[in-house]
Amino acid sequence: MQKFRDKTTVLVVDDSPGSLGMINMALDEAGIAVLIALNGQQAMNVLEQITPDIILLDALMPVMDGFECAREIRKKLPLTPIIFMTGLSEVEHIVKAFDAGGNDYIIKPIRPEELLVRIRQHTSSARMLIEAQKALDAMRQHVFCIDKNGRILWATPEAQTLLNQYQQQQGEETSEFNLRLSRWLPNGQAGHDLALPVQQQDLLLTVHYFKQTEEDEYLLKIQSPNVEIDPVILEESLAITSREAEVLLWLAHGKTNREIAEILEMSPRTVNKHLEQMYPKIGADNRTVAASVAIQIILGGRMGCPPA
Repeated sequence: MQKFRDKTTVLVVDDSPGSLGMINMALDEAGIAVLIALNGQQAMNVLEQITPDIILLDALMPVMDGFECAREIRKKLPLTPIIFMTGLSEVEHIVKAFDAGGNDYIIKPIRPEELLVRIRQHTSSARMLIEAQKALDAMRQHVFCIDKNGRILWATPEAQTLLNQYQQQQGEETSEFNLRLSRWLPNGQAGHDLALPVQQQDLLLTVHYFKQTEEDEYLLKIQSPNVEIDPVILEESLAITSREAEVLLWLAHGKTNREIAEILEMSPRTVNKHLEQMYPKIGADNRTVAASVAIQIILGGRMGCPPA
């Protein structure tokens, strides 16, 4: 394993001796270390021992085909580039490869020069992204990256903790949260933040669009706008009573009725009564909508409406 440490390492997964021989020769001449697997299951066994810089993956193989293998690889290695190389040229197969987690698609017969160029491009981009992730981890930033479907490609530990907390508090499945992110993404690119009603040190959390790093990779940052404000802002903006404004402010902080009652020194029943009276005034029919309305006011109207 020592010889792989200072070289770009490629895992080639293919059951064709001809393809393996040609690819191995071309990569070896380019100074690239080559690992070989004859099917998807062998590839997964190799990945238990070594993490390559890039994976070249045939689509049709015995035991475990390339599409299933790519899906399994993505669970283990979300950032490692996968290039499909196959004789399948139909659009449905190309789409299936990208849906399975592929980064690129080359139709056989393989041209060594083209393959080397694509390997260098993808390994360079992946290394930059990995280094950026390490730097963000070191700085303890609340940053995560998604694709256009809202699937989280990676997240710093701090960001992942907050995302998990949000999903647990909202009872939202991962697929639902992914859909929420994908629907919001165009608004995020237009400069509108997405509210996450999570309590974190008495600050309201929002997702802010940072930049696009690859064709289908979007870098987002969780921010904590200061909400130590006078409830009169909510009172004047929403035409509600001062007491209703106080209740709404703490509701936007993610507090329960019992917690709000303790803070404002009233009974939980009184808190609920204020909410019932306030909902029609602000056009809300539940706590989540009411909190979103309050957050938009607090942030000066910078956020887009939450997706339905």
